[in-house]
Amino acid sequence: MSWRQAAFLSLLTPLHSLLPPYTGAMTFNVLLQYLLPHRALSRLVYRATRWTWRPWKNWLIGAIVRNYRVDMTEAVQPDALAYPHFNAFFTRELRPGARTADADPAALLSPADGRISQAGTIVDGRIFQAKGRRYSVAELLGDEAAAVPYRDGSFATVYLSPRDYHRVHMPLKGTLKETVHVPGRIFSVAPFAVEAIPRLFARNERLVCHFEGEHGPFALVMVGAILVSSVATVWDGLVIPPYAPAIRRKSFEDRHITLERFAEMARFNMGSTVILLLPAGIATLDALQPQQAIQVGQRIGRC
Repeated sequence: MSWRQAAFLSLLTPLHSLLPPYTGAMTFNVLLQYLLPHRALSRLVYRATRWTWRPWKNWLIGAIVRNYRVDMTEAVQPDALAYPHFNAFFTRELRPGARTADADPAALLSPADGRISQAGTIVDGRIFQAKGRRYSVAELLGDEAAAVPYRDGSFATVYLSPRDYHRVHMPLKGTLKETVHVPGRIFSVAPFAVEAIPRLFARNERLVCHFEGEHGPFALVMVGAILVSSVATVWDGLVIPPYAPAIRRKSFEDRHITLERFAEMARFNMGSTVILLLPAGIATLDALQPQQAIQVGQRIGRC
């Protein structure tokens, strides 16, 4: 492996996993988050992960499959090297039956494969991030008025690692009302960064998707992350990039887009974090634990 290949793989790997587990390494990791040119690196990776040159894409795909033990038997195309470029592999479709929705029609479904970062009650309009850190629903949504229904609601934050399925599905049936593209930084969303960087999810570039369900509103927030801040939706295609210089709102009131429970709604072109917001009274979350592994369609609560 050349030093150039090793350097690029290190960019795709959470920085803390490359360093010894001691306090100095963690401090260096966090410092890098503030110093790295987030958007420039993300643009570079965006192009590199779509390069179809066979030796490059095969090396990169193979490295991720080996290092993260990706289960390719779940994919429609199980041959990892058959994908035309790295991003096609990363956003791979799963074979029918690889994921199923909980049989209880009242079950609230996990929107993504990954691990629970945090989940629980929103307290006085503030969401728990980690280690005593909180951020407000208003700053996450980029809108004080839109945050009002969630003031005493509930939330579930799901972290997607490089090994996970990177398509996001509907936790319950909903009609799309509006999307809000909120500009920001592109910090890592790996656990070390979530624990150390204040208000991280409310500072990163993100796409807020507002839905109206059978029992009231709910929101899914697609949070970008360093090197992987690319988001596409099933209704608009690629939304991020371009990165937003200011808040961008798009109304869907007249398009009547309704997505069924468990239907695909978006995807991360590489991994990140999705946050589900629910008003009080719509659903009761199960006893979800930090770092608990979950899959799309798995029950995380009950409406």
